[in-house]
Order: sequence, then C-alpha cells, then structure tokens
Amino acid sequence: MDTSSKENIQLFCKSSMQPVGRPSLTTEYSSSKEKQQCCGELKVFLGALSFVYFAKALAEGYLKSTITQIERRFDIPSSLVGVIDGSFEIGNLLVITFVSYFGAKLHRPKIIGTGCLIMGVGTLLIAMPQFFMQQYRYEKYSLSNSTLSISPCLLESDNQLPISIMEKSQSKRSDGCVQTVAIIGPIFGFLLGSLCAKLYVDIGFVNLDHITITPKDPQWVGAWWLGYLIAGIVSLLAAVPFWCLPKSLPRPRSREDSNSSSEKSKFIMDDRTDYQTPHGEKSKIMEMARDFLPSLKNIFGNPLYLLYLCASTVQFNSLFGMVTYKPKYIEQQYGQSASKANFVIGLINIPAVALGIFSGGIVMKKFRISLYGAAKLYLGSSVLGYLLFLSLFALGCENSDVAGLTISYQGTKPVSYHERALFSDCNSRCKCSETKWEPVCGDNGITYASACLAGCQTSTRNGQTMMFYNCTCVGIAASKSGNSSGVMGRCQKDNGCPKMFLYFLVISVITSYTLSLGGIPGYILLLRCIKPQLKSFALGIYTLAIRVLAGIPAPVYFGILIDTSCLKWGFKRCGSRGSCRLYDSNAFRHIYLGLTVMLGTVSIFLSIAVLFTLKKNCVSKHRSFRTKREGTMVSTTIRKENCTTGDHLLQANYWPGKETQL
Repeated sequence: MDTSSKENIQLFCKSSMQPVGRPSLTTEYSSSKEKQQCCGELKVFLGALSFVYFAKALAEGYLKSTITQIERRFDIPSSLVGVIDGSFEIGNLLVITFVSYFGAKLHRPKIIGTGCLIMGVGTLLIAMPQFFMQQYRYEKYSLSNSTLSISPCLLESDNQLPISIMEKSQSKRSDGCVQTVAIIGPIFGFLLGSLCAKLYVDIGFVNLDHITITPKDPQWVGAWWLGYLIAGIVSLLAAVPFWCLPKSLPRPRSREDSNSSSEKSKFIMDDRTDYQTPHGEKSKIMEMARDFLPSLKNIFGNPLYLLYLCASTVQFNSLFGMVTYKPKYIEQQYGQSASKANFVIGLINIPAVALGIFSGGIVMKKFRISLYGAAKLYLGSSVLGYLLFLSLFALGCENSDVAGLTISYQGTKPVSYHERALFSDCNSRCKCSETKWEPVCGDNGITYASACLAGCQTSTRNGQTMMFYNCTCVGIAASKSGNSSGVMGRCQKDNGCPKMFLYFLVISVITSYTLSLGGIPGYILLLRCIKPQLKSFALGIYTLAIRVLAGIPAPVYFGILIDTSCLKWGFKRCGSRGSCRLYDSNAFRHIYLGLTVMLGTVSIFLSIAVLFTLKKNCVSKHRSFRTKREGTMVSTTIRKENCTTGDHLLQANYWPGKETQL
C-alpha cells in the first residue's frame, strides 16, 4: 500500500489479454456497455483505495499524537518512545520490496485487502496493554476531607522511618482524490489525538470525581488507547471492498487510441509487454523472480535515482524526527497541554502541507515546467524552507523557574545542578524525597518539585484545587507581599511565552508550506529518471529506503539526544529511571531544531548534486542526438527542456515531451 496510488489505479484498469495492435471486434453498443461497467467498478476501486489511504494516514497521524501520552503512561524515556514509533515501519522492511515487484503482476485488490486486515489487527494490538495493566497512578496528596489539614513537611521528630534507597534510582482526478485523502488522514489523526488527550486514561474504569489533576497538569495522561481502537476498526472496514473486486478491468478502446493522455495514465501502460502474457497463459512466479536481481541492479545503476534517493532519505530523517517530537516540543517549550499541541498541528500545520503539495502540482502544470525546472523547484523549496526554519531558534521560551533545578531557592540564577541541589536550609528539617515530582507553584512565581521541598507546613483541598500554607522556602524568596503559600501544579511560563508561541505557529506554517512545494516536483523527478517498466519496482525501493533508513532510526536518535536535555528524571517504584519530568528549554530547543537543520543542510547538498547530474546528462543527450541528426540529415530539434535521463530515451515507444504533462 505504500507504492504510488497511480500504479494501483492504472494496473487495475488495464486489460491484460488484449494485444496492443489488435483491431476491436466488438460493436459500438457492447463497447459502450463495457465502458460503463469499467467506470462503475473503477469508481468502487477508487473509493475503496481512498478509504485505505485515509485509514493508514489516520493511524500514522494518531501514533505521532500519542507520543507524550505513552511516555507518561508507561514512564519511559523519549529514546524508548522513539523505538516504539520507529517499529511502526518495521513491517515495511519485510514485505514492501516484494509486494511492489510481485504485486503488479498478481491480484492487486486482494493484496491490498490483506494488507488492510493486517494493518487493522496490528493497530488494535497497540491498544491492548491498557486492558492488561494496572490503573495509572500519579503522584498526589490524598485528602479525603476538604476541611482536613495535614503537614506535607514530615519533620524528623515526627517520623523516624528512613526513605528507601530504591526510591532514588481516474487517472488525473483519481490520483488527486487519493492523495488528498491521504493528507486528510493525518489531520483527523491529530484531531482525534487532541480529543482523546482530554479524556482521562482510565475513563470507564475509575470514578472521574476522584481524579485530582486536570489536562493541564504535567502528570495528566489522556485516553491514548481509545484512538487506536477507532483507527483499527476503520482499517478493518477498509479491507472489505477489495475482496469483491476483479483482478483487472477491460480498458475502453477509445482511451487506448488517445495520444493526449497524461503521464499518469501512460507511465505504467506504455510497456504493456512487461505485464501482458499470451492468451490462455499465466505468468509464473519463478519467471518473475528470475528478473528480480537484474532489475535491482538496473535501478541502482542509475546515478540520478541513487542521488535523489540519498537526498530524500536524509531529508525525511529531518522531517520524521521533527514531526515525531513536535507535540512534545510545543508542550515543553511553550507550556501548552498535549491536547492543544495536537489540535494546532492537526488544524494548522498539516493543512499547510496539503496546500503546499497542491500548489506545487499547480505550478508544474500551469507553467509546463521541464524536468530540469522541477529539480530546481525541488531544491529551491528546500533551501528557502530551511532558511525560514532557522528563525525558530529565536522564538523559544526561557526555562521555568524551578527551585534547585533552574533557579536557586533564594531566587537567583543560574544554578548548577548537582545531587543535593533540591535541598536547602529552608527544607533541611523535612524528610523529603528528591525523586518525587509533585510540583507546587509558590506565590513568588517559583515552582518547587514538591510541597515538602517547598517547606510547606499545612495543606487544604477544595475540589480539585489543593493549597499549601506556611511554606518556608517560598517565604525566603517571596515578593513584597510576603506570602508563603502555594498551589498544586507548575507555575505558568513568563508573560512573553504565549506571544512567542503565536510567532512559532506562524513561522511553522510558512515553513511547512514552503518545504511541501517541492513534493510534486521531486516526485515527478523520481518517476522520470527510471525506465517505465521499472517504475513500480523503483517506487517500492524508494519507499522501503525512506521507511527503513528514515522512519525507523530518526525517532530513536532524536529521542536519545532530547533525553540529554532532561533536568529532572522520574523514578519507577522498582527504582529504575522513568520518564523525564522537566527539560532544559534552551538545550531542548537547540538539540531539536539544530538536528533538523543539520540534516536538512546535508539534504540540500545532495539535491545540488542531483541538479548537476541532471544538467550533465541533459547536455550529453543533447549532443548525442544532435550528432545523430546531422549524420542522418533528419530535420528535428532537440530541446533541453525535453531532455530526460535513463535508457528509455532510446526506446521506440518514447517521444520528446511524452512525460511533460501532469
């Protein structure tokens, strides 16, 4: 299902039995009836294929939106979450190459249907841990009566129990239709993630009146599993129509004689001999397998294809890493909730990507841009996009004021973090745990890791709001009012942070649009640099490389580097390290944005190599054809914009300008 929708549509529609030059013996009436039947079944196939793309994109988009939820629910670091995200692509490593090669010659609708069933079952399995694990437990104070007052600070004389050491540790319309649905899928995926993030993780299993935290709390975990059940059911439903469709449809004669068909309707059908077999005979799998290695050698022997593959792989490393941790970046950098982060990505960023792809296609068609022009447009959008991305370095928020981590207990900064940094004279008499993360916002605007570390003596609860009083650490760094109280939860970031978040959204949308402009030109460049009969296989290799070399490793090493910016780790009950509670905002920003820009820069240099290779081949072909023209006295003009690479320039069924239309 990862190969181009073009192939799925056109291979399904072609007639596998009728020779190219054979005259039609059917009457006009039967031809019209056949055309109506073909169009009817084609519409069913197109609708089903669009639904499949939607289901697949929905699951992938939702997976990205649940990264932070899974991290908190299972108390794991970002590096391990990256492994989970990358494992989503491992299935492609096993089957995509062979499916792209054999699928074009076998019963494609049933192959797609089987893939949908496997995808649906796999998506449902992701949600299963929720039903076999204990309920989510967050660190909290338990007050059964709102009038009861207890002391968070347990004095040494009051409690002699030591703290455990363990606690520390149609062709044109059809493909527009399908690609549009593929873009809509992630939008619904992130919006579904936003909705589920507002629901408590154990909804339906616990009494929500007893939950003392809100979606804005850093310990909140949404119902991450609910979206996987929905996406899994959608994938299973998408598989049903494909089991009722035939292997192929008879192609109307009127379309076979058309010389004005676009590239989308020709690039698979021009070389019918590669897919047709003599009447009454069936292709043998062994015969197809015999050509596998020669085809593979032919593809990788194409320098333009190889360079473009490398450039795309590096660029997708950048994009996959950026998209995977973008919700986390918004949460940690700008203090937004997981629900809001997913909402703005789904409603603002992804539509900008869709608009950029659409605009790139319109530009290619309206101005009839040549292959060389497509390469320049692809390179230009990448350069401009990453230049705009550089401005995001200046649109960050400073660290929250957290006593002992980013600021001293006296209110001065910076502070050097060490093992005993969370302890001070103001809480020296309290039996506090340095591994607990129960943030309290003091009246002085400073966040404390726990009420005990804030030195609070009494506490009361009113509904979901918990107040702390007589906090000695708050008092020593209090404002002029001299208050020494606090409230459960982290303090909001400085007043300038919401403004920075707005600027971030604007630049992010413009950058997403700019980078997406090169999507269609790059795809056209990929299609035209290989032989027509090898396009299906080459697209499979391309998709495999992107998934395996970018989709799997990028979230892992992005997560590992992001973990290095953690200031406060949580600890599990067994003593092992859990998820990060607090990040260094400046370090997080420089790692996240810096790694993205660095990979983008490497991709740009490889794209420049693609451009020079294409130009060199164009000049070489131009000279070769000009020499041949002078020798044979043929009056023909060879223009540079009709130049293309690859051996198919010399084929008998190729003509200049054949692949210039969209």
